Amino acid sequence: MTATRARGGYHTLPSVDRILNWRAVRDLSSVYGSTASVDAIRTALDEIRKRISAGDNATDLCEPNTLTRDISDRLAERFAPALRPVFNLTGTVIHTNLGRAPLAAEAITDIAAAAASPTNLEFDIASGRRGDRDVHLENQICRLTGAAAASVVNNNAAAVLLVLNTLARRKEVIVSRGELVEIGGAFRIPEIMQRAGAKLHEVGTTNRTHLKDFADAISTKTALVMKVHTSNYEMRGFTKVVPEPELAKLAREHDRPFVVDLGSGMLVDLEDFGLPHERTARETLADGADLVTFSGDKLLGGPQAGIIAGRADLIAKIKRNPMKRALRLDKLVIAGLSATLRLYEDPDRLRERIPVLRLLTQPKAEIAARAERIRPAVAKSLAGLASVETTPCKSQIGSGALPVDLLPSVALLIRPAGGGKLGGRKVGAFAAAFRALPTPVIGRIADGALLLDIRCLEDEVGFLAQLGALDLTGLRAS
Repeated sequence: MTATRARGGYHTLPSVDRILNWRAVRDLSSVYGSTASVDAIRTALDEIRKRISAGDNATDLCEPNTLTRDISDRLAERFAPALRPVFNLTGTVIHTNLGRAPLAAEAITDIAAAAASPTNLEFDIASGRRGDRDVHLENQICRLTGAAAASVVNNNAAAVLLVLNTLARRKEVIVSRGELVEIGGAFRIPEIMQRAGAKLHEVGTTNRTHLKDFADAISTKTALVMKVHTSNYEMRGFTKVVPEPELAKLAREHDRPFVVDLGSGMLVDLEDFGLPHERTARETLADGADLVTFSGDKLLGGPQAGIIAGRADLIAKIKRNPMKRALRLDKLVIAGLSATLRLYEDPDRLRERIPVLRLLTQPKAEIAARAERIRPAVAKSLAGLASVETTPCKSQIGSGALPVDLLPSVALLIRPAGGGKLGGRKVGAFAAAFRALPTPVIGRIADGALLLDIRCLEDEVGFLAQLGALDLTGLRAS
């Protein structure tokens, strides 16, 4: 390419002011504002200059409709919400990376109302004085768990941190070696203890811990005895775990608090819904725990929160800890969690009103029927590129709840045509194409195929409506 050709190409570029006066761009400016529109125009023009320098045709690049579409796409991307809805077809119902539990309609309504106006977050309307934001949740939690008092922070890791910093700073916490867990995001119990200022005193072995191990470890240095839910794994075989009532009795005999970190936690017996049993906060407190901590956004089905419930004197100390302010909830989470807790006071209608329970308890026959309904449309969109069939699969609950219990489900199995090594490489391309849809579809790859577990697909219409947007150009070319 000659310098003359490059200069001639540059001369065809319209000015920023001229582009701003195009009717379609004026419309964009009225939506996105002039500052952002000018930025998008300048960025688009800079990109065109690079392409002209590389030898591309300037006239084609500067064609008004083409350039306007480019500017429009840049503005749309800039102003798109950071958090986007996705279809969770991974087979993990409470998926940490995808936002965990979807909220109930009542929680969404209350969050929107709290966001739209001032509230009585820390204001006592009756007295006209400053109030305590925990009051909006404490009575509900106490009714549902049997606790004497409660406090709430921004997640369960924060709940554990606050409890340890309040009750065990510079002192020892006795924990079974088999419960020194690491869960998602490199959350490790020993490191949390260290950051809280507590000293870990581990007892027993990885697979077996006895009551005598705890009894021998208690000393004047001991602040509390702690039991931790083994969230993401389960030990089987030659194992021994000390029952909670025995630990509670031992701690009580030595006048030490017994604290249980339930992890996910639950407020009702899941066996009533046909699911495996998961320890509830009420059971744990009834078995003698002085404090229990658990999450609000996992099995419970609310927004992210960490709940601390138990003895009133211990909760009072926790509330006085200056760290409590750093870990407190905002009004939106309080509104959503309160609405969710209200639903638990009507257990007969929980399944229909708490989305996570509805998703977990769907009969396999319903999932299979949904998969059969959508399979033809998916197969048509991938015609000639892949086979699409329904197949039995297993869903998992997720987020550390019941880690070895799987739920029977049905998936669409998408296998690239041709097979072999080339087919294996195409699977990733299919997964990327589904993720690139307007509402990304997130599945999982297994055994050389893309699996879309249909358990969590409730919006069939929305899913099917966007299949026409699948970009399979690269796959067709290969």
